[in-house]
Amino acid sequence: MERSAVLAMVSAGVLALSVTIPATVLAAPAADQAPGSELAGKTVFLDPGHQGTGHSEDLSKQVDDGRGGTKDCQTTGMTTIDGVGEHTINWNVSQLVKSSLESLGATVVTSRADDSGWGGCVDDRARAATRSGADVAVSIHADSTTTGTDNDKHGFHLIVPTLPILDAAAQSAQSEGGRAASNLMRDSYERAGFTAANYAGVDDGVQERADIAGPALTGVPLVFVEMGNGSNPGDASVLESSEGQLKHAIAISTGVIDYLLGPDTTVEASGGDAQSDVSAPTPSTAAPSSPAAAGGSPASGGSALARLLSGISPYVDSMGVDGLSDLVTEDNVDAVSNFAQGLLKQLMAG
Repeated sequence: MERSAVLAMVSAGVLALSVTIPATVLAAPAADQAPGSELAGKTVFLDPGHQGTGHSEDLSKQVDDGRGGTKDCQTTGMTTIDGVGEHTINWNVSQLVKSSLESLGATVVTSRADDSGWGGCVDDRARAATRSGADVAVSIHADSTTTGTDNDKHGFHLIVPTLPILDAAAQSAQSEGGRAASNLMRDSYERAGFTAANYAGVDDGVQERADIAGPALTGVPLVFVEMGNGSNPGDASVLESSEGQLKHAIAISTGVIDYLLGPDTTVEASGGDAQSDVSAPTPSTAAPSSPAAAGGSPASGGSALARLLSGISPYVDSMGVDGLSDLVTEDNVDAVSNFAQGLLKQLMAG
């Protein structure tokens, strides 16, 4: 994805919300908090699920499954009906999430350094998450239901482990923080306009399983998100596209933010950053006047910062990433809040 396209999308969405969200939504600035440091002191572990093919390790090697048994070390993941590998989708989304969280001051640790080299077995990644001491870990995946086309099964879901878990640290982390973070991620996905999965026993966007090793081996709160079904044409088109990957990244980032800050926490905005008189784009490039006008739901629920970021998605739906490029000017970037400018700068540098 081109940096200019990402900048265009984020700038337009955040600029529009700086108009539509009243300044009173945001709390007064904290004396000791610099803009762009809202997540300072927080650590997030990101695991782009699965593995590319540029390695010589044995993926079928048996490793601890956290339940007293073993399972395959790793897999390359599913392939969408259009031939796009899950490991690449997961990687792309994770990089956008990483940029978003780092721009707000968070420390982000990742399980693999790229989409080609070796990223570790499932137990290695769980140990790495635990060693990181992260406030929350997020394992990013996409699902499939068949090697062919499945027109009926679709939607996102969060996998949570069947309790109890043998390891005491994992039991504590997943029964408390992990479950809370998963529920907030589910809420973030729903606010972003994604539909919960209608298959595999998913209940209100959540599926309980005892056969996933990661949660049973991880000693920090873990969110395990399945972004959609790569066998479903609608889900696959979103997973494969730059716009769709960005929408997923926004949903994941806002879910993490709500967990780290608390869903009811307001966020400082310095001086006149929450503009109420910012000029709208010219008619030839006008963005929707509100998130609802773009075909999504108005930004509501979650922290003020999460609402600001989650309101971007409807603009992607309406205009696409490339269609927003004309909205970016120096005046537009200068008009948005300082923490949003930090996000833009991080994405531009990525």
